[in-house]
Amino acid sequence: MLAMTLHVPAPVETQPLHPEEREDPTPGAGEVLIEVLACGVCHTDLHIVEGELPSHRLPVVPGHQVVGWVRSAGAGVARVSRGDLVGVPWLNRVCGRCPYCLSGRENLCESPCFTGYDVDGGFAKLFCAHQEAVYDLPDGYQPLELAPLLCGGVIGYRAYQASGVPAGGVLGLFGFGSSAHLVLQMARLEGAEGAVFTRNPTHRQVARQLGAMFTGGSEETPPRLLDGAIVFAPAGNLVKRALELCRPGARVVHAGIYATAIPEIPYSLLYGERSVQSVTNSTQSDVRSFLALARRHHFQVEVESFPLQEANRVLRMLKESRIQASAVLVPPS
Repeated sequence: MLAMTLHVPAPVETQPLHPEEREDPTPGAGEVLIEVLACGVCHTDLHIVEGELPSHRLPVVPGHQVVGWVRSAGAGVARVSRGDLVGVPWLNRVCGRCPYCLSGRENLCESPCFTGYDVDGGFAKLFCAHQEAVYDLPDGYQPLELAPLLCGGVIGYRAYQASGVPAGGVLGLFGFGSSAHLVLQMARLEGAEGAVFTRNPTHRQVARQLGAMFTGGSEETPPRLLDGAIVFAPAGNLVKRALELCRPGARVVHAGIYATAIPEIPYSLLYGERSVQSVTNSTQSDVRSFLALARRHHFQVEVESFPLQEANRVLRMLKESRIQASAVLVPPS
């Protein structure tokens, strides 16, 4: 089978992912073998490939927004059957024993395993996932549309819930890509307005088409103060800027797994009970709740698809903000 493999992290301009023909994997106990139909491309993949996140395993096949058919299952798997269409997100499995797991906060597990980071992921024709990470998917979407829901959608959902923006309020979105274009739709469903801050003219156009009441650069000021904000771009200075645009009582949520340093924040920006919070991974409940929402309300998923062999080029396009919303890799048939 074909797999795009990372041996040594390096800038994407040097094409660090290598196409390799590998033996087909065999599912172990509790694992599911999946024939990949589509795998979304995420900024986390970029951070892994370029080494901004410390390597957990090398070589490794990235990719953690995986949609495919169940081809076979190992011993002890009962929830899925051959031929089922399933999805696999970032959190592959957890220890189930630490205080976080035992309190329903497995996103903070002390010994987690991540898809495409600790185990090989979906930048391949076939891959194995632990059954804990395998989810049924909503009807009415194409595989290409489903892939971005598994990270962009799930992490966006957790971040949106954390923001606490009420109906009638204004949610600020800093950076506009796979997550943000889905979160904007979530906010609109619940009666909130969206203010989108991005330098990219194409992203601004997409945001307006999806109902944003304001689009502009982060240096601009929207017509209303923000009732909460989510920072998707990996730029720490945007946390401070979001606080400057928030009304008292608002929360700024950083949804990235990596960011540059946050500059010094004057206490006056926190006074008035403004707060800053990160979002770390997701829980199984987050995944199930978001996919249930996607069943009830059909999201408009903006997708650009590419052959799996072009993974290096796609990561470079993502780095340069040349992806309209969500990029998805498709393995050869």
